[in-house]
Amino acid sequence: MSNNEYDAVVVGCGIAGLSAGIRLAEQDVSVVVLEKSPKKHRGGHTQFTESFRLPTADIDLDVEFNVEDYDAADFYSDLMKTTNYRADEELARTVTEEAAETFEWLTAMGLEWEYQAPHPGYTAGRVWLDGETMVDGLVDRFEEVGGEVRYNAEVQDVIRGDDGSAEGVEGFVDGRRVRFEADAVVLAAGDYGSSKEKRTRYFGPGYGNMKVRGSRYNTGEVIDSAMDVGAKSDGEWGDAHMALIDAGSPDVEGGITRIDGYQYGLILNHDGERFVDEGEDSRAHTYAKFGRRIFEQPYHEGFIVVDSKVTDDVAHMGPSRAITADSLEALVRRLDIERPEKAVETIEAYNEACADDAADRYDADVLDGNATEGLDLPKSNWALPLDEPPYTGYPVTGGMTFTFGGVAITPEAEVLDTTDTVIPGLFAAGNVTGGLFYHNYPGGSGLTNAAVYGRVAAETAAEFVDEAETEAPASDD
Repeated sequence: MSNNEYDAVVVGCGIAGLSAGIRLAEQDVSVVVLEKSPKKHRGGHTQFTESFRLPTADIDLDVEFNVEDYDAADFYSDLMKTTNYRADEELARTVTEEAAETFEWLTAMGLEWEYQAPHPGYTAGRVWLDGETMVDGLVDRFEEVGGEVRYNAEVQDVIRGDDGSAEGVEGFVDGRRVRFEADAVVLAAGDYGSSKEKRTRYFGPGYGNMKVRGSRYNTGEVIDSAMDVGAKSDGEWGDAHMALIDAGSPDVEGGITRIDGYQYGLILNHDGERFVDEGEDSRAHTYAKFGRRIFEQPYHEGFIVVDSKVTDDVAHMGPSRAITADSLEALVRRLDIERPEKAVETIEAYNEACADDAADRYDADVLDGNATEGLDLPKSNWALPLDEPPYTGYPVTGGMTFTFGGVAITPEAEVLDTTDTVIPGLFAAGNVTGGLFYHNYPGGSGLTNAAVYGRVAAETAAEFVDEAETEAPASDD
């Protein structure tokens, strides 16, 4: 087995790992990033992302944003509310308060962002860019400041010494056993959602067949290896960001195949029934949890139905074609809903529950309070009758984005053991950690969390490396 020595080793080449690697190298720490995938597939889930949530009001750059008054306090409030106030308050505060500075740091590297809201009804600060372009730019920056990336590097073991400190990692690079020794180890290898076995274990029968939106390489072995040496688990292991996506999406690595604007219509199942309050909140606060509700329906499938009044407010990014018809009866049959008569009955009952002046009160850009009356399952906003053909339908399912369980960390990104004691020299960032997301997910915040904590982990790890070198005994040479 060959040995390699660095001051720090980072596991994972997504935005969390690259942020950590860049910041470590900027502080003159010798660092290697280990990427499980081949070079052409590098970047984990980051290569399939597109948005970064941030407190736009706090940005000190000469740029134009889509939301001028969204600050760190608003971001924190969104994060806590969306997670039913279960998110670790200190972790949430670090993410929201460090987001602006982290964004400015990334921008200074030359990353180019698009500052516009991509759909109606979005009320938070968010910027956009292509995930693959982001990974390429960050790798270039990492190598520019002296970092090294090793591909086909599958880490299987975190190493702890006799004194309890992390001493490096072991695994296989190009199929050969390799050991990387370091004073600091930063785990940033993503979640376990791409593992069929783990999806079935943590979410239940059938979830092994759920489509995976991101990288096939995020299978959770690094999380397991950390817990094998005493790391504490945290977060909601039986929950995840499961987005509402086109039913025709690829089984893995489909990327952005969402259908936005479902909140302006209805979502039916094969029994012809509604099963969610489509207008509960803005899309950014429901799409990550509605995917799971859809996946739990018969055949793991649902159907968005809209009419001509709101078609322009729907953004269909999936590979399948929308299905249209001039009558509701024809549409539900073309969608192959198993109980088409019940589906028409459900839509007609919904139409009768809409207010007479619903069309006049409709406002796609805000929670308009345009609600149904008398339904057992209400629609709380954007309740417009479906009565103006042509009608359009979109078959949808749930897609795995990332899971919510991982290792426990401090606000300084130090990994905790099962006694809530810091494991010296072991740090973690991004989806390899737990404690921040529960039940639901505010759109765009996963990328922000990964970037912020990648940078925080590097700052803390650099201090640890400096202290370790200061305390090291003098050489006999």
